[in-house]
Amino acid sequence: MAEKTIMLACNAGMSTSLLVNKMQKAAEAEGIDAKIFATASNAIDKELESEHPDVLMLGPQVRYMFDDLQKRLDIPVEVINMQDYGLMNGANVLKAALKLTEPAE
Repeated sequence: MAEKTIMLACNAGMSTSLLVNKMQKAAEAEGIDAKIFATASNAIDKELESEHPDVLMLGPQVRYMFDDLQKRLDIPVEVINMQDYGLMNGANVLKAALKLTEPAE
């Protein structure tokens, strides 16, 4: 089992799937054991139930879901930085996701 499970969500799960590949490459390069996957926004609840991710990262196009998800979930939820998303900067998005899973000091 992976040390960290990171779920990305966007409208259809397509654009975040590209980002997942870049994040997985960045994780492998850093020696980080992470399960990273993408889903469509309408499947978030189902995936939360089956995969139990440590963090949920939302694509900028579904940022409107942030407040509701943050209120009802017991895991960190964040909107992916628009520039990192646009540039498909998997390393930066991975860093942001992992930072959210660190215990508060």
